[in-house]
Amino acid sequence: MAPSASTSSAALPEHCFYCFAVIDHELNPNISPQPAPTFTNDGQEYPLFVTWNIFPHSSLKSSSRSSPPVSRLRGCIGTFEPYPLAQGLAEYASISAFKDRRFSPITQSELPRLECGVSLLTGFEECDDYLDWEVGVHGIYIHLPNPALAPKPLLNGGNEDSASSSSGASTPAPVSAKKSRFSRSSGSGPAFLTATYLPDVIPDQGWTKEEAIDSAIRKAGFNGRITPDLRNALRVRRYRSEKVECTYSDYVAWKQSQ
Repeated sequence: MAPSASTSSAALPEHCFYCFAVIDHELNPNISPQPAPTFTNDGQEYPLFVTWNIFPHSSLKSSSRSSPPVSRLRGCIGTFEPYPLAQGLAEYASISAFKDRRFSPITQSELPRLECGVSLLTGFEECDDYLDWEVGVHGIYIHLPNPALAPKPLLNGGNEDSASSSSGASTPAPVSAKKSRFSRSSGSGPAFLTATYLPDVIPDQGWTKEEAIDSAIRKAGFNGRITPDLRNALRVRRYRSEKVECTYSDYVAWKQSQ
């Protein structure tokens, strides 16, 4: 995707450039200066995710190329708690680059092959049921009553409001580094199993709604049989995302123009 955003979008290429500056400074503290945000919406607060993709060779993706090389996920972590943009981007650029447990930390040699994606999450709504959302429009955030703790009547229920716990993680989905504001756990384990997929993940995988829900259930850590009753026991929140992506070469070109 070209490093551009519509005028109505809150996600800006400068957000990606700032994320690159953050990890560039961490990898090269004696050479790269301490980054400072250059975007004007710094004071606004958003839940957000920072995604790092990497290309398989030194040929970087270009907006003028009709068939750009395929990248793979290198790290993705975010939060559902609103953060001031500069603080949130700096924190999660670093966490997703160096502390995503699914991957080894990003290295200096990988930096020129990276692509950064910033997703600002908006429009959170409670779903009426587990299918009350649109593929390609909404992300999903599921809360499944822990079968080890939940009473059987709850598992036969619907999208009730209740307590929940921290999410599981598995590629290609993003990981949330914060607990949900509905979190609660006991000595026997979390009250709820949770997982999320950003809006672009589901169409990229070619999933139907039910396939996405079932994948999220597995991602949350449930390994039993997925039944209609289990799906109906989910609490699902839908949300939208404003996303922008830029490569390292885009960042270098921008830095040289400053």
